Amino acid sequence: MKLLSLAARSLLFACFMPSPINSPTLVLAGKSTTSNNPIDHGPFPADLNGSNFTYPWPLKLYKFKSQGLNHEMAFMDVTPPQSSPKARITKTAILFHGRNFCAATWKETAQVLLTAGYRVIIPDQIGFCKSSKPGFHYQFSLQQFALNTRSLLDALHITTNLTVIGHSMGGMLATRYALMYPGHTSELVLVNPIGLEDWKALGVPYQSIDTTVVTERASNYTSIRGYQQATYYVGTWAPEYDTWVNMLVDIYQGNKAVPFVEGQALVVDMALTQPVVYEFGLLKARTLLLIGEKDTTAIGKPWSPPEVQAKLGHYDVLGKQVAAAIPGSTLIEFPDLGHAPQIQEPGRFHAALLTWLES
Repeated sequence: MKLLSLAARSLLFACFMPSPINSPTLVLAGKSTTSNNPIDHGPFPADLNGSNFTYPWPLKLYKFKSQGLNHEMAFMDVTPPQSSPKARITKTAILFHGRNFCAATWKETAQVLLTAGYRVIIPDQIGFCKSSKPGFHYQFSLQQFALNTRSLLDALHITTNLTVIGHSMGGMLATRYALMYPGHTSELVLVNPIGLEDWKALGVPYQSIDTTVVTERASNYTSIRGYQQATYYVGTWAPEYDTWVNMLVDIYQGNKAVPFVEGQALVVDMALTQPVVYEFGLLKARTLLLIGEKDTTAIGKPWSPPEVQAKLGHYDVLGKQVAAAIPGSTLIEFPDLGHAPQIQEPGRFHAALLTWLES
C-alpha cells in the first residue's frame, strides 16, 4: 500500500471540506461571480451609508465588487400599482441623478413615469447619498459608473427596451452609458446635462483634487443654497427647495462625511477631465434634450479668470449646438428656467417629457 504524498492528501482533504456557511456573496461589476442573488432587500438602518434622508419608496442594495472593494449600490425599483390602468409594464426607465442630487430627487418624475406604465429604476451612484463611499480608494470615471449600472440592470434581468434619463452630471453619465451600451438604450433623455462643452479646452485651469477637497469640506447650508438659488432656480426660492439642500447638508455633516467629500472632489475632477462633447454625434438612441436656458453651470467656473468665465455655461447656446450634433435629436427649451427645470416647473417639464415619450 502506497502512502499519499502531503500535497495529494491536502488536495483530497480540501475536496471534502464543507464550504463556509456564511461566506459573502459578491458580484464583479459587469459579471456575476455566484448564482446567489446579489440584491439585498433589507431592512436597512435609517442612516444608511451616511445619509438619513427618507426615500419615497423602499430601498434595495446591490452588492458587488469593483476595483478590489466591496460596494453597496442603493436603488429604488418601482412598478405601477396593479390597480393602475397601465399596470402592464411595457418599458423600463432608469434615472441618473446629478452631483448635488440623490435618487430621491427624482420622486415627481418617477411618479409621472409610473402613471405612464413604466417600471422605474433609480440608483444612487457609488460615492453618493445612500450608496458606499470609498473616497480616495476608488477611481471615479463615467465608464465605471456606467459599468456599475449595467451590472445592476443585469442582476435585475433588464437587458432591452430601456429609457435612460439623466440630469446634470447624470446627463453626462447617461450619454456615456448610451455610447457604451447602444443595444440596451432605446431612448435617451438629457435634462440640463453638464459636459455640453469642454471646459478645460476653453481655458479652465486645472485645480488639484486636494484643493477641491478643501472647498467641498467647507460646504454648508448657506453655500449650498446660495449656489442652487443662483443656478438651479434663477434667483427664485420656494420652501420646498430646502428639502434638497438639507438632504445634502445631512451627508456633508454625516458619519461618512470624510469619504463623501473625497468622492465629491474626485467627481469634480472626473467631470472636468472626461468630456463627452466630442462624441454626441456617435449616439444611436432616439434622444431628447430638455434645457432650462437660464442655466449657467460650468465645472471650474469659480476658479477661472474672468475672461474664461465669460465663455462658459451659456445653455441658451449650448442646447442648440448639442441638438445639432446628435443625429435626429429633439430639443425642448424653457427660456425662463434654470439648471433643474424638473423641480422648478414640474408641470411644464413633465408635460413636455411625456409628449415626447408618447410620440
